[in-house]
Amino acid sequence: MNRNTFYATTFVDELARAGLHHVCAAPGSRHTPLMLAFAKDERFKVWPHLDERSASFFALGLARALDEPVALICTSGTAGANMYPAIIEAHQSRIPLLVITADRPPELRHSGANQTIDQIKMFGDFVLWFVDAALPESNPPTVAIRNLRTLADRALAKAKGLRKGVVHINMPFRKPLEPTEVEGDIFDASSGAENDKSVPRTQMYSSYIFKEYGEEIGHELYKIEEGLIICGPTLTEKEVVAVQSLASALEYPIVVDALSGARFENHRLDRLVGSSELMLDAINYTSKVILRFGSMPLSKKLNDYVVKLNPSRYIAVSSDDTWSDDAHLITDFIPSNIEPFCYELMPFVLSSSHDLWWLEGWQSVEYIAWETIDHEMANGAYFDGGVVYDVVDLIPDGSTLFAGNSLPVRHLDQFGKPQDKRIYTYANRGASGIDGNISTALGAGAARPDAPLVSILGDITFYHDMNGLLAVHRCGVPVTIVLLNNDGGGIFQRLPINQFDPEFTEWFVTPHGLDYSHAAKMYGLEWVSVQGREEFRQAFSASVTGRTSTIIEFRSDAKTDLARRNEIVAAVHARLKELDL
Repeated sequence: MNRNTFYATTFVDELARAGLHHVCAAPGSRHTPLMLAFAKDERFKVWPHLDERSASFFALGLARALDEPVALICTSGTAGANMYPAIIEAHQSRIPLLVITADRPPELRHSGANQTIDQIKMFGDFVLWFVDAALPESNPPTVAIRNLRTLADRALAKAKGLRKGVVHINMPFRKPLEPTEVEGDIFDASSGAENDKSVPRTQMYSSYIFKEYGEEIGHELYKIEEGLIICGPTLTEKEVVAVQSLASALEYPIVVDALSGARFENHRLDRLVGSSELMLDAINYTSKVILRFGSMPLSKKLNDYVVKLNPSRYIAVSSDDTWSDDAHLITDFIPSNIEPFCYELMPFVLSSSHDLWWLEGWQSVEYIAWETIDHEMANGAYFDGGVVYDVVDLIPDGSTLFAGNSLPVRHLDQFGKPQDKRIYTYANRGASGIDGNISTALGAGAARPDAPLVSILGDITFYHDMNGLLAVHRCGVPVTIVLLNNDGGGIFQRLPINQFDPEFTEWFVTPHGLDYSHAAKMYGLEWVSVQGREEFRQAFSASVTGRTSTIIEFRSDAKTDLARRNEIVAAVHARLKELDL
């Protein structure tokens, strides 16, 4: 066993002992010792990709859905640079990733050597921790081996800590990279084995202890009937249950973001408000206190409503210390585990006797809004928002749903009706880019291989990551892709620049006229193009129930779709204004 093989095997062994399970990799040469160590270790599931960008976004989706670190390894040079967008998204969304870049030895850096760039801190401030690991040596002291194992343990602990994110380890190797024998390199393969108690174990623990502060919050909520709970992205199942329990004690309505984990869940729907984007402009309800869990919600109307309220008490509870309030209205920011926070607050509010008029008012608004939307969907012209409405209606319980950025995720928030079934919803809303969305969706689907995976994507988003489709068969992740094709950047129809043609069409809409059926054929997916509602519902149901990988294209016109959305909003407002709410 030569020095490179020993170092890589020891490091990888410690990662397995520390709890790493999944690795995404793309081909190369300099990372050969690491690649072989992971591939030979049956404790890992290694996901093979052809390019680093697809691999990194797949790892992002997998880590997001599993809520655990995923390793990402690559060779030296620009390979790592191709992972930068996914690393930015992981940092912004607090997704745990362990990025391991192989590197040339120090003597080749800044020397003009081929495929050698400066990889030191190449991801800047988008990582929580960077380490330039030591070069493997032939006769390392025991402390060096313990340091290598400690590095693996600390890296995973840092990635999955209270503030989750990306850890980057840069590992240089000299040739030979293959597991050939090298004179003078003799190592005991059992060095640092499992019974070595000197290797540290880092365990994260955090909880919120209320004392006087929690009592003060509880007493204020106890006295205020007109309170509102907002669930932003992304809560766990246990956190959703805890928030529901707190809301029941307070008799507060819960405004639920489509990505919160609370809108599509097997729980009581009677206090959920999922129509905020379509109805808030039509009501005059004034909340005196807001209790928000998670980050800022997607809905612009909801965020504008909060700004308009300018509440005297705005309590934001987040599972990490990431600030999320671009209007700077928060009065109390509480970095805490959400589940214990809710249960520790319960004793202070359980005996509250809030009148039900406030909750019942919001329930009436929610019922009327969705009754109107249901009618419009059943009787009006079919459009891309209606497609998303039908996806939520038809998708099986327990499915994974990934919404692409731009219009699809907004349609999901606007037309995704609360459901008494569990839908695991995801989107890349950290940096909100349209790159890598196919790969992220497939990574999220890989976390639950026995459940259907559906991804709703716009045509430009699809174009940006077509090479990600290779993972459908290469990684064995069946998917139903709903492709909303309006031939360009339809979302820009909502901006004032739409009045300035021909520049608007040429430089913003950028119509492409592409026939994506060829992409489906190249990557071995089924292809269906639909126009009407019944045609879509039949094609979608057949794909998700049969677990066949299918691209279902719905062609539309962005201007017509926007006009249809505005008609539905107007219909909801008209119904609500009749009640003078």
